[in-house]
Amino acid sequence: MEYLLFFLIIGLVIFIPYKKFRNTKYTKASGNGYFDTMNDKGNYGEYLTFSVLKNVSGYKRLMTNLYIPTKDGKTTEIDLLLITETGLYVLESKNYSGWIYGDESNRYWTQTLPPKMHKYQFFNPIWQNSRHINALKQKLEIEGSLLKSYIIFSERCTLKKVHVHSPGVKVIKRPDLLKTVQNDTNNLDKILTPFNVDEVFAKLNKYARADATIKKVHSDQFKIKKKSGA
Repeated sequence: MEYLLFFLIIGLVIFIPYKKFRNTKYTKASGNGYFDTMNDKGNYGEYLTFSVLKNVSGYKRLMTNLYIPTKDGKTTEIDLLLITETGLYVLESKNYSGWIYGDESNRYWTQTLPPKMHKYQFFNPIWQNSRHINALKQKLEIEGSLLKSYIIFSERCTLKKVHVHSPGVKVIKRPDLLKTVQNDTNNLDKILTPFNVDEVFAKLNKYARADATIKKVHSDQFKIKKKSGA
């Protein structure tokens, strides 16, 4: 009886998160399965952000892991894209812990991990998202005013000193995401119709669910760029 109860509890521990995962339709949008998502910190952060964005009210389309071609013949990967009647919300997910320091004008930001205060630098996520936005502007042939830049950090971090200067850019933690996006979609002017929203989704859909070859080429390009310090 004790063994039966043990396996029942284990089954529920596995089944409930899996059912919740399936209900978000994240796999359909991203191509990432349950175990690939749960065992990868980056994918898991994107999944959590995806789950939050599903709750934004109003007409919308939600996409993730878009590999958009750029003018230099490479690709840029957009973590998440929310398409609404008030515009396109381009989200860069940073599933980091620790203390975060950064300025919009600086190439690198810093992650500090207590208690030993180890420091790690990472590329400015606002600049990173700007590359995504430029690729979308080129591919969709739209004005920059249609695009909003959101940098999303996890609830496990503290945004110690983060300075943002551009009005179209927001750096927030995941628990504040729904309220912040919903405030924008409720108060900004509607500049797209539901038809336009679907049209943008249709144009970009071919860049979703990239195959292993595209992902590897993109990964190799990223490693070369990181090594060169660009």
